[in-house]
Amino acid sequence: MAVVPVELDGRSYEVRIGTGLLDNLAAQCEPLLRKPQIPIVADANVHEHWAGSVDKACKTLGRKPAWYVLPSGEAEKSWSRLEHLTDWLLAHGVERGDHVLALGGGVVGDLTGFACAILKRGCGFIQLPTTLLAQVDSSVGGKTAINSSTGKNLVGAFHQPSLVLADLGTLDTLPDREMRAGYAEVLKYGILGDADFFSWCENHGTAMLKRDTHALETGVAACVAAKARVVAEDERETSGVRALLNLGHTFGHALEAEAGFSDKLLHGEGVALGMVLAARYSARRGHLSASEAERVALAIDAAGLPSEISALEFDCSGQKLAGHMLHDKKMDAGTLPFVLLRNIGAAFLARDVVMNDVATFLDEQLQAH
Repeated sequence: MAVVPVELDGRSYEVRIGTGLLDNLAAQCEPLLRKPQIPIVADANVHEHWAGSVDKACKTLGRKPAWYVLPSGEAEKSWSRLEHLTDWLLAHGVERGDHVLALGGGVVGDLTGFACAILKRGCGFIQLPTTLLAQVDSSVGGKTAINSSTGKNLVGAFHQPSLVLADLGTLDTLPDREMRAGYAEVLKYGILGDADFFSWCENHGTAMLKRDTHALETGVAACVAAKARVVAEDERETSGVRALLNLGHTFGHALEAEAGFSDKLLHGEGVALGMVLAARYSARRGHLSASEAERVALAIDAAGLPSEISALEFDCSGQKLAGHMLHDKKMDAGTLPFVLLRNIGAAFLARDVVMNDVATFLDEQLQAH
C-alpha cells in the first residue's frame, strides 16, 4: 500500500492506495467513526458490486451501514439531488463531528462532499473513490460541487475529506471506457508538470489500462503526490498554481456542454480532447512546437481516447463552443485564463487569450481531419 499525505494547516489527511482496502474498510476508518451507524452514499452500479464487501467489513466491527443509493450519471449532481441527500443525512442524525462515506466516482464524491460542506455548516466525509479518474484527481483536494443549468461545477465549496481510500481492486469492475477516461487525468499530470512522468505513461500506460496492480499503484500514487503538492501550495486556487490542474478542462467543459453533459462524451474524454486542443492552440500561438503538440495527441490516441474534435460530429461552430466557455467558473473580470503549454511538463496560465481567436481555432479543428 502507498500512503500519500496531503499537508494542509491543521487539516492534513492521508490518501491510501492499494488493494483490499474496502474489505478492511471499518478498521481503516475506525478512528473517524463515532456511532454504530455509518452513512454511506453510493451510486447504483457501485452499490451492486461492492455493497457486500462494505457490509461485511462494517459488521465485523459491530457497525451498521446506512445506504443512500442514487442513480448513476452526471445528472445526479443537481439541486434536487443535493436537497434530497441533505434531508436524508439530517434524518439519519448526522452531526458535525460525524463522517459520511462517499463510495463511487467523481459524481458521488462531488455531491457528497458538497452536502457535507453545507450540512450544519460542515461535517466530515471520507472519500472511497472507485474510478481511476476519482482516485487520481477528484477525490483529492477538496473541490466539491453540483452542476447548474448554466454549466458544470458552478455551485460548490472547498471542503477537504478526512481520509481517502483508493482501493485499486474496485477498478476491476470499471468498464473499459471509464478506465480510459480516468487515464486522461493520469496523462494530464505528466503533460502539465512532469515530462519524466509523461514518458513513464508512454511506456506503462497500457499496463495501467490493463489493470496491472504494480503499474496502477505507481501511477496513481504519482498523480496523487503531484496533486497533493499543488493543493498544499494553493488550496483555494488563488495564486494560479492550482489552476494549472485545469489543463484541458476549459476546452473539455465546452465540449461536454455541447454534448449536453451526456454519455456521448465522458468527462475524462472531454479532458483528453481538451488537452489535445490546448496543446495545438499553444503551438498555434508559438509557445509549443508542433511536434510536441502532436506527441500529446498521439499519447491520447494510443490510449483509445478522442484526439480529433471532428470525430464528435458536432453540428456547431467554433463560436458556439467558445460561447460555452464564457460560463466557465474561472472567468475573472470578464477574462478567461487558459492553461497552455511551453513544453510537455511546463504548463502556464495565459491571461491574454482573445475568445474570437479561440473560436477561429476551433472552427479550424472542427473542419480538420
